Amino acid sequence: MSFGTFLLRRLIGIVGVLIGVSIITFAISHLATTDPAIAALGDHATDEQLAQFRAEYGLDKSAPEQYLIYAQNLLQGNLGVSIRTRRPVVQDLLQYFPATLELAMAALLIALLIGIPAGIWSAVYRNRLPDHLVRIFALVGGSLPIFWLGLIAVDVFYNEWSLLPAGGRLDDFLPPPQNLTGMYVVDSLLTGNLKTLENSLWHLILPALVLGYFSTSVIARMMRSSMLETLPQDYLRTARAKGLTEFAVIIKHGFRNALIPTLTIIGITFGSLLAGAVLTETVFSWPGLGLYATASAISLDFPAVMGVTLLAALVYMFGNLVVDIAYGFLDPRIRHPS
Repeated sequence: MSFGTFLLRRLIGIVGVLIGVSIITFAISHLATTDPAIAALGDHATDEQLAQFRAEYGLDKSAPEQYLIYAQNLLQGNLGVSIRTRRPVVQDLLQYFPATLELAMAALLIALLIGIPAGIWSAVYRNRLPDHLVRIFALVGGSLPIFWLGLIAVDVFYNEWSLLPAGGRLDDFLPPPQNLTGMYVVDSLLTGNLKTLENSLWHLILPALVLGYFSTSVIARMMRSSMLETLPQDYLRTARAKGLTEFAVIIKHGFRNALIPTLTIIGITFGSLLAGAVLTETVFSWPGLGLYATASAISLDFPAVMGVTLLAALVYMFGNLVVDIAYGFLDPRIRHPS
């Protein structure tokens, strides 16, 4: 199978999954017993106001008709108008998503920089002190709820030690950088705004560490397991017999092969980071997609909730597609299947 055929098949699969996600999300959102019109206008709204609101948002039509209208709008790139903000959902997503993406990418970077070396270290020193330390670290990270860890981090690093800021993306007195991507760190780098870059990184550290801790533990455990399967292989014995240093054997030969199954976990982890950002953003007052989704769900803002769900599904599938492509660069057998 050529790379172009593989990519085309995956893209077609993504379209099919998005259609399924849109149907399921639409059905679930309309199972709520509360009337969105009453939730938006309040209990004191008149019948005329409620009828006008329902007609404006198509809530006076049957569920199948509402979905057909929704699907037609999706084909045109129109996610509808938010009931809560009264703005196009696409505009809201473009405003809030970059903050969540920046936080998720920072958390993933932390998870990779800590989790992969920790997993290798643990496997090389199996059943010795480094292995026990890494396993305890991973066990704790996989057990602690994100919201609880976030509250503890705020209390310790902000209230007690005053080392790191506890909320927002920048200090109140500092204006945001020129909006190029919506990610403050990237925009600060592109515009050479070093003061904003430093401040945005300072605000990013604590929520990224909290969000990335769970992912770090997952990646470390998977990397350890993969390395334990790789280290006894014959090709590593051959590499040692050729006189290569132990470091070269582990990193050049063992790590590359052990990384293949870990990549799958990394792709899944990125999707879970977007979901976990909801709680992290709430604790740290991070103005991203999580806070937007929470407020939309509370107010029964169906268009916004469905827009957030579709975007999360798209990013999740894109992450897994990148992982599948990366397989080919690590294993020629995957790149050129027989």
